[in-house]
Amino acid sequence: MNKNAKIFVTGHRGMVGSALVRRLKAGDYTNIITRSRQELDLLNQAAVHQFLADEQPDYIFIAAAKVGGIHANNIYRAEFLYQNLMIEANLIHGAHLAGIQRLMFLGSSCIYPRDCPQPIKEEYLLTGALECTNEPYAIAKIAGIKLCEAYNAQYGRQYISVMPTNLYGPNDNYDLENSHVLPALLRKAHEAKLRGDKELVVWGTGTPRREFLYVDDLADACVFFMEKDYTGSVLNIGTGQDVTIRELAETIMDEVGFTGRVVFDVGKPDGTMRKVLDVSLLHSCGWAAKTNLKQGIQKTYLDFSQLIEP
Repeated sequence: MNKNAKIFVTGHRGMVGSALVRRLKAGDYTNIITRSRQELDLLNQAAVHQFLADEQPDYIFIAAAKVGGIHANNIYRAEFLYQNLMIEANLIHGAHLAGIQRLMFLGSSCIYPRDCPQPIKEEYLLTGALECTNEPYAIAKIAGIKLCEAYNAQYGRQYISVMPTNLYGPNDNYDLENSHVLPALLRKAHEAKLRGDKELVVWGTGTPRREFLYVDDLADACVFFMEKDYTGSVLNIGTGQDVTIRELAETIMDEVGFTGRVVFDVGKPDGTMRKVLDVSLLHSCGWAAKTNLKQGIQKTYLDFSQLIEP
């Protein structure tokens, strides 16, 4: 990418979008375009198409999405399906109509079948049933992947789809009702420390294994592959390493400074027992994550502490 290229980052106020803006600025890219929801409603097809036609960005990163944890995904199924379909369709089709050749669509590892072999290879897409709780979000993301593939095949576009594993980091959502497991546990451990609790209660048995990627590493990978002119279709982005929920909770407790013990509520569901991406293709292209889990949680807790300071 030329350092003066016009780069449109959607969702720039979210965790992923803000990380992308940080990474681009650190790489001396000087022409980054952003729009807030009030300035540009991505659900409005006419507005999106007009904006892209007028601005003519050279590159687009689609980081805008309606996101949430397992509870939000399961409760707001219609909104998760409709809004994500509309956002991606408006942007991808609008980019094509405006003659924009390079675009990156950010998906999610939840696109893969619930019971597929581990670690998860890109080729496992659409080989089995999805996890029921986040099926609407996954279907929307799969539609975005296939839309990119269709424009590539039919019109010779270079629209890349990257599939991040579980993300965390600055600008995360720490709401206990709607957040993902890592930020939720971080907040719970922090509040337990302040109350002087003796125990931290964690759902399930603590034995399921999950993979976590620091969001600034994801942003670095996205820029790396856009710079490399990568032309593949679907690409996993992760660490290739997983930890148990117990190990995650204990690492968070250590970084937060909570000295109580962890207790597991075995009456609550565990979910899938293991979920880790195969990152062989990622590594073969010359990129690997730099931030280990302990380092990433340290940085994330600093961000959380700054958010809650009076």
